Amino acid sequence: MSVTALATETGATDQLIAPHGGLLKDLYLPPLEAEALRRRSEDLPSLELNTRQLCDLELLLSGGFSPLEGFLGRVDYNGVVEGMRLADGTLWPMPITLDVSEAFSASLSCGSEVVLRDGQGAPLAVLEVHDIYWPDRLREAKQVLGTSDRAHPGAAELLDRTGPVYLGGRVRGIQPLAHQDFPELRDTPRSLRAWFEAKGWTRIVAFQTRNPMHRAHRELTLRAAEQVGARLLIQPSVGRTKPDDVDYHTRVRCYRALLSHYPEGQARLSLLPLAMRMGGPREAMWHAIIRKNYGASHFIVGRDHAGPGKDASGRAFYGPYEAQQLLQQHQAELGIQVVPFPAMVYVVNRDTYVPSTEVTPTDVVREISGTELRQHLREGTEIPDWFSFPDVVEILRERHPAKAP
Repeated sequence: MSVTALATETGATDQLIAPHGGLLKDLYLPPLEAEALRRRSEDLPSLELNTRQLCDLELLLSGGFSPLEGFLGRVDYNGVVEGMRLADGTLWPMPITLDVSEAFSASLSCGSEVVLRDGQGAPLAVLEVHDIYWPDRLREAKQVLGTSDRAHPGAAELLDRTGPVYLGGRVRGIQPLAHQDFPELRDTPRSLRAWFEAKGWTRIVAFQTRNPMHRAHRELTLRAAEQVGARLLIQPSVGRTKPDDVDYHTRVRCYRALLSHYPEGQARLSLLPLAMRMGGPREAMWHAIIRKNYGASHFIVGRDHAGPGKDASGRAFYGPYEAQQLLQQHQAELGIQVVPFPAMVYVVNRDTYVPSTEVTPTDVVREISGTELRQHLREGTEIPDWFSFPDVVEILRERHPAKAP
C-alpha cells in the first residue's frame, strides 16, 4: 500500500491548505499523544539515523515533503524511480527511502514499529513498518541520477554507502530535531507561511543555493523577482551538500552579509535542512515542490541546477538547461511557477552584470570560477569588487586564510 493511500485509510494527519494549491501534511502528533508514544518507544527496536536520513525525516515531519507521510514502500518507490510518480499518480521525482542493514531488517516484519533517533539518542519519530524490500540500487542510480559513475556524489553514496534493505511506512512525529545554530532562520513550512501572511507577501520567488552568493547571484535574484513582481526567498540547503562545498556555517554568515545589499523588505533568508542528491533535473523538480510547500509561488531554476560537475570522462553529468526543460514540461501540475534564468556574467565594457544570453560579440566578459575563487583565498590574492562584496569576501577569508609563503 502506498504511503499516501495509507493516510486515507488510517485517518489523515494534520493538514493545511497550501496558499498556492495542494495540502501541507504535518506529521507531528499532538503533545499528549507524542508523550505517550515517546514513553512506549522505549520498548521498541531503535534505529539511529545518519545525516541524510535525519534530513529526510525532518522534512517529512514538518510537511516539507508533502504529500508524503513516510518513507516510500515498494510500490511508490518503483513508481518514483521509473516514472517520477507515486502509486496514486502524484508527481514526485526523488525516492525518499529508509535504508538499513540486513541484520537490522531480519528482526522486523510488516506491522513492526521502529523508533527513529538522532545521534544523541533522542526519539524523533516512530515508523510503522508496512514494507520491507530489497531495491535494485544500480537501477535506482541510473534512473534517478542518470548515471552509475561514482564521480557523481549521489551515485557513490547510493551504491557504496546505502544499506541493502529499505523500510517503507508511515512516520509519526514525537519531537523536532534539535538545532543549536541559527534557530531564528530555521523555519518550518507552517512558520514560514505564517510569516509571509503576516508581512502581506503573496508572490514569493524562491532561490535554491548550496554555495556562497556573490554579485552575480544578487543580480540574478533581483532580476528574477522583478520579472515576476515578487518578493525573494533565499533558501539555501544546509543539510548535506557536495563533499567539497563551503561549510554551511560560513555560508550562512555570507548570506546574512549579502542581505544588506538587497532593497529593504524585499528579501528573506530561511534555511532548508535538505540532504541534496545532486540529481540535476529531477532534483530541480524536487526543489520546486519543496518550495511550494514552504509557501513560495515561484521558483528560480538556473543553469545546470543541482548539477555535481563532470563525470569520469570530463563531461558534465547534465545538460545546462535540462532542469529548466523538465520543469517546464510539468509546469501545469507542479503548483509553483518556474522562473528559468540564464547565468549572469560581468561585462567589463558596460561595468554591469547581464544575462549570458544578452552578451554581444563586442562585450568583454569576466568570470571567476569556484576553483579560481578558492585559489585566490588560498594565495591571499585580490578578489575584484565586481565579483563579490567586501563583507562577503572578508567572511570567506576568515574561514579560509591564505597559506603562509
